[in-house]
Amino acid sequence: MKFCRRHAIVALALFVVEICIALFVRDRIVRPFVGDLLAVMLVHFALRATLPLGPRMAAGIAFMVAVIVELGQLIGILHWIGLADNPIARIVFGTGFDPLEFAAYAAGALVAIAVDRSGPRTP
Repeated sequence: MKFCRRHAIVALALFVVEICIALFVRDRIVRPFVGDLLAVMLVHFALRATLPLGPRMAAGIAFMVAVIVELGQLIGILHWIGLADNPIARIVFGTGFDPLEFAAYAAGALVAIAVDRSGPRTP
């Protein structure tokens, strides 16, 4: 296992921003789309902080996680597992399928790669 402090700091900063969006933003653009873009970036940087993955692999995994969560929304996975009334699960996993969010996930993966590559190289 490895630990990259720079990536961990970025992941933590993104986590704080995501919490602020979840708690304080109630709109039709920032919360659903910018929040999704940032969520993919958060997963990307968390992966890069803890696993020996390159930027493209981490972005690909983060994108796949987001797609799986979105497909879970499509089939109502929170109802199936008994968490439909859990406010934390509803925030983390979302409640409504929107195919437009796939574009936000792809953008998040691309932005994560660009941001990652713009910083100093890590071993």
